[in-house]
Amino acid sequence: MPQEYGLFIDGKWETPKDAKRFSTRNPATGEELGSFVSGSAKDAERAVTAATKAFRAWREMPAPKRGQLLLRAAEVYKRRKDDLGATVTQEMGKVLPEGKGDVQEAIEFIEYMSAEGRRLLGETVPSELRNKYCMTVLQPKGVVAAITPWNFPTAIPNWKIAAALICGNTVVFKPASNTSLCGVKVVRAYEEAGLPPGVLNLVTGPGGVVGDALISDPRVKAVSFTGGTDTGRHVYSKGAEHLKYVHLELGGKNPQIVLNDANLELALDGVLFGAFGSSGQRCTATSRLILQEGVYEKFLGMLLERLKSFKVGNPMDREVDMGPVASADQERKILGYIDAGTKEGAKLRAGGKKLTGGAYDRGFFIAPTVFEAKHGMRITKEEIFGPVLSVIKVKDFEEAVQVANDVDYGLSSSIYTKDVNLSFQAMERLEAGITYINAPTIGAEVQLPFGGIKQTGNGGREAGTSAIEEFTEIKTVFVDFSNRLQKAQIEG
Repeated sequence: MPQEYGLFIDGKWETPKDAKRFSTRNPATGEELGSFVSGSAKDAERAVTAATKAFRAWREMPAPKRGQLLLRAAEVYKRRKDDLGATVTQEMGKVLPEGKGDVQEAIEFIEYMSAEGRRLLGETVPSELRNKYCMTVLQPKGVVAAITPWNFPTAIPNWKIAAALICGNTVVFKPASNTSLCGVKVVRAYEEAGLPPGVLNLVTGPGGVVGDALISDPRVKAVSFTGGTDTGRHVYSKGAEHLKYVHLELGGKNPQIVLNDANLELALDGVLFGAFGSSGQRCTATSRLILQEGVYEKFLGMLLERLKSFKVGNPMDREVDMGPVASADQERKILGYIDAGTKEGAKLRAGGKKLTGGAYDRGFFIAPTVFEAKHGMRITKEEIFGPVLSVIKVKDFEEAVQVANDVDYGLSSSIYTKDVNLSFQAMERLEAGITYINAPTIGAEVQLPFGGIKQTGNGGREAGTSAIEEFTEIKTVFVDFSNRLQKAQIEG
């Protein structure tokens, strides 16, 4: 029997009476990993009550002290990195080095946020009047709902949790259901670090029940959501009913441009990692390879040759390059897009099928897939979130930029060229929140903002100092020590 896990509310692990349960499974082997409470709206309400009760004492704790508690949590993650990295791999399916990398990113972000406890910068500006100070201070929003996806099941939760906590907010955390064991282990690190009861709460269960209850609760002052665009629209509209702050990080359709003068070996390493890392299940995944015509045939041949030795299998095997996709639903969706690409006339050059036989039959394995496609096909415009790469030929830099920008998303972008002038033009003209020069469409380092434009989100950014903006309110303060009534903008 798999181990059973409860909810974490007000500093205690609990299983409500008559609670329904669900399980998570290893997408490579089908092994059951754990049993979790399918939380109810009432459970979400109790978690918000605990967070509300804990808020005042937590916000009044000096921010450097809050930072010390975060550092303790980072130390717990360091001690348990191997175990937690293996859990990421077993529950989500990314290869083991990437599973550990997921945890390492969480560690680095928590450490970075802990130092922000000694900053939380406001502004001091001159007044137009004598004997008067003008300044701003940052204050926490209150109770925050953190609703997270399954593809980075330790990093993304900590982007939200650590940033919210250092600012003085309390948190109710709802992880993706199919990575609930990772969610439990994320919270246990903060529990072991000595976080006061109620400051961080965990409610597992379906988004349509737990997530909606959190968004609808008037005591929740901010919602931070990462996930699919359709669900993001629902979260945004439901939050708008209550006029609450909603931060969305959604999809991507990320281009890698390779120009004629590029270092092709470097670009090849980049596209393999960008397109097939995490089985293409990243919002930053390289899903479009835009090749200038002078290198098109050569580079495509290099890519197809490398894929012949690209190993797909159990992600716990260190010789494996790519693991399974995360679930049966993911598998059906991705295979549906592969079928759509074929029907639209895209030329299948590699993969394009579910892998079967032997150990493959126990999991959700799809071969790395490459299409030669024309811009405008569904597979070149819609987010697939799987190991499917569309290769598009363009005549020059101008057409490459036009094709790169002509999608509904704008998260990460990449260009490979030795031309410094074109590099800087790309930085300016590519419609994306992130642009890489001579590197793939991966995410950002923790000290820099992460996010995008268009339907990738609603304008905010996570990580870097922008994370502080997501979880604070600005208060403007005036101190008049003139000992008389002074009237700004009033002629006397």
